[in-house]
Amino acid sequence: MSKVKLIVIGLGNISKRHLKDLSNVAEAEIVALADPSLDALERTRQQYPHLADVPHYSDYKQALAEVKADGALILTPHFLHYEQGIACLDAGLHVLMEKPFVHGVESCERIIAHAKAQGKHLAIAYQRHLMGPFLYIREFIRSGGLGDIRYVNAYQTQAWLEGTRGTWRQDPEASCGGQLNDSGSHLLDAVLWVTGLKPTEVSARIDKRGTGVDIDSAITVRFAGGALGTFNVVGSAAGGGMHEDISINGSKGSVLYRSGTLQVLREGEKRPSAVAPEQLPPSGNPDRNFVDLILGRVDEPAAPAECGLQINVLTEAAWKSDRQGGEVIRLG
Repeated sequence: MSKVKLIVIGLGNISKRHLKDLSNVAEAEIVALADPSLDALERTRQQYPHLADVPHYSDYKQALAEVKADGALILTPHFLHYEQGIACLDAGLHVLMEKPFVHGVESCERIIAHAKAQGKHLAIAYQRHLMGPFLYIREFIRSGGLGDIRYVNAYQTQAWLEGTRGTWRQDPEASCGGQLNDSGSHLLDAVLWVTGLKPTEVSARIDKRGTGVDIDSAITVRFAGGALGTFNVVGSAAGGGMHEDISINGSKGSVLYRSGTLQVLREGEKRPSAVAPEQLPPSGNPDRNFVDLILGRVDEPAAPAECGLQINVLTEAAWKSDRQGGEVIRLG
């Protein structure tokens, strides 16, 4: 296979990043664009003139029926992911799906089983799995640099409330959740992926700030093995941009991630030291990884579907806890 033929389903804002990344992958060929909005199509063609002659379909099912492809990118609102994912797998395609995967633990389990039955890859676009700082943290932990993990504090702040006002992201039916289920899912996933920790107990309090979805979430987690953790997802912040802090403390050392900068405290040291950019592993992106996956250059996705399942488990437990006044929800 010299080219990996891809169908892109959904031409909203998130598609810009994927199309940009794919334009730098020589082995990738976009063979169809699917979105019911002609305005979205026109904006896409203006920004990416090389896609001007790529066939457009208002109905993604028609694209699946008429276009020969190897894989599909699902970049649509969350509530559409399950149906579209199943359809793509049934059409014999590998699937790269935007976070937060599909809605609901049962749907996650069904589509994972379906992908395995079809013999197809099902990946999630959790890009932190391919970013240098997180690759460094994961390897540092796996090599024993932290010892036994004792405490994790993860904090994310974003002007999500105002930035998404009036959009489908604040529609509970379309978004299947708010900030915790959107940008917040990256934070939860990053922590669980780099540490390998498994949540066993979850309690949470959530404020919707007058909307129909979660905006600010304070979550406390106990992990298997005894470690504790807190996740603070603040969607009502003022200003623009997103800020993330992740602190991971162990019996031998600590890791401190601050929105792109990384410090590590090693055993025997009194103060953490900065990790220089040249010390970090090279970063990649989910689209490059997806193409390599289809070509057989890597054996499994950087972020397999099981990552989305565990984030759904944790998120649903947080929502349930809040509905029950912060009651501790036990998992597994």
